[in-house]
Amino acid sequence: MRVIEPATEKVLAEVAEASVEDADRAVARAKAAYPAWRAVSPGDRAKLLRRFANAVADDAGKLAELEARNVGKPISDARGEVGMVVDVFNYYAGAPERLLGNTIPVAGGVDMTFREPLGVVALIVPWNFPIAITSWKLGPALAAGNTVVLKPAALTPMTALELERLALLAGIPEGVFNIVVGAGRTVGERLVQHPDVAKVAFTGSTEVGRRIGALAADSIKRVTLELGGKSANIVFADADIDRAAASAPGAVFGNAGQDCCARSRILVERSVVERFMQALEIAIKKLRVGDPMDEKTEMGPLISADHRSKVATYLEDGAKVAIRGSAPSGAGFWFPPTVLSPVGPTDRAAREEIFGPIVAVIPFSDEADAIRIANDTVYGLSGSIWTNNAGRAMRVARALETGTISINSNTSVRVTTPFGGFKQSGIGRELGPNALDHYTELKNVFLSTT
Repeated sequence: MRVIEPATEKVLAEVAEASVEDADRAVARAKAAYPAWRAVSPGDRAKLLRRFANAVADDAGKLAELEARNVGKPISDARGEVGMVVDVFNYYAGAPERLLGNTIPVAGGVDMTFREPLGVVALIVPWNFPIAITSWKLGPALAAGNTVVLKPAALTPMTALELERLALLAGIPEGVFNIVVGAGRTVGERLVQHPDVAKVAFTGSTEVGRRIGALAADSIKRVTLELGGKSANIVFADADIDRAAASAPGAVFGNAGQDCCARSRILVERSVVERFMQALEIAIKKLRVGDPMDEKTEMGPLISADHRSKVATYLEDGAKVAIRGSAPSGAGFWFPPTVLSPVGPTDRAAREEIFGPIVAVIPFSDEADAIRIANDTVYGLSGSIWTNNAGRAMRVARALETGTISINSNTSVRVTTPFGGFKQSGIGRELGPNALDHYTELKNVFLSTT
C-alpha cells in the first residue's frame, strides 16, 4: 500500500496492508497479553508509561518530520503535537495509582467500588491528527490495564508504526500494543464486530460513527465516538474586533481546515460585520501557505486529490467568495484559504462539515439570534465567544449546545481537561480524568460483616 506525501504527490513509503485475518491475529495477541498486563502493579505500569513518554521525547524530531510529511501539516504544528503526545503519556502515567473506588455506607457490611479494565480495546484514529489522537486514546487505555489494537488511517500510518516500535523500546510487553494498517470497511469493521474486542474508541466522521455505533450494538460493545463538527466563532460588537479577526484564520485554517473543531462558521454581530471583514482580510493575506517543512509555513496542503475535489464543491452554485488567500501551484493538493460572505444560516456552507479551508461569515442581530443560529446544527463539538461582557460570555456559553467552548480564545484541546461533543458530534470524552471512565467498568463489591 502506497503512502503519498500531500505536498509533493510523491510516494513517501510502502506499507503492508492488513487483512481481516491480520486483524484477527492482532486481537488474539492482545487477548493473550491481557491477563499479564492487567496484573502488572499500578506503580510498574506507571513507570512503563513514563518510559514510553521519554522514548517519544527522544524521538520527537523524527516523529514530527514523519507527521508533517505524511499529513502535510506545518512542521511547527507537528512538533507541537508530538510534544502533546509526551504530555499525554506522562499525564496518564499518574493514573494507574489513582484509579480509586469508593466505600459506601450500607447495613450489614462494607460496600466497595472498583474500576476494572475492559480487556481488548480497538482504537480507530483519523488522518488529520494521527499521532495526537492516537495518544489521547492509547494513554488512558494502557493506564487502565487494557491491551490495544490500533487501526490508523490508511492515508497516514507512519507515526503509528513508529509508536509501536517506541512502546517496545520502552519495555511495554509484546502484544499489549498492536497495529493493523488497512481499510475501514474491512479491517476496521472486523475490529468493531470482533467478539473479543470489548470496546471501540473512534474518531472520524459522523457518517462512519453512525455505522460503528450500529455494528457495535449487535454485541452491546462499549463505544466512544468523537465525530464531526460545525463550530461557531461568535463575535459580538463589544469584543476586541481586531484581536478576534486576527485569530480567526488559525481557528479555521489550521491543518488546512481539516479539523473537527474548526470554527467554520463565523457569526458576527451585524453592526460590526464590515469592520470585522476588513481586519479578517488583512489577517488572511498574511497567512503563509506552502511547504510543510518550511519553518515559516502556517498552512499546508489538503490530504489528497479526492478530498480537494470534495472541498471545491462548496465553491459551486454561486457561492459568494469575499476573501481568497494564496496557495502554491504545481504538485501538491493545495487549496487557498477562502471566506464566503454573506452566507445564510441555511446555506450548504453553513450547515455541512467542509473539512477544508473555507469559512462562512454569518451576520446576527442580537444575543438571542446568535445563540439560535449557533445551535441550529446537528453538531455540537466546539466553539468560541468573543465579548468583553463577562455576563454575556457566561450566558451564551451556558446556552450553547456544545461540548467545548472558549471565551476570547479559539483553543479546544488541553491534556488535563475533557474534550468531546454534544448531539451528533459524539459520545463520551477524551483527555483529562474523565477519559479513564470510558476505559474501565465500575464494579460493586459487598462484604457481609454479619
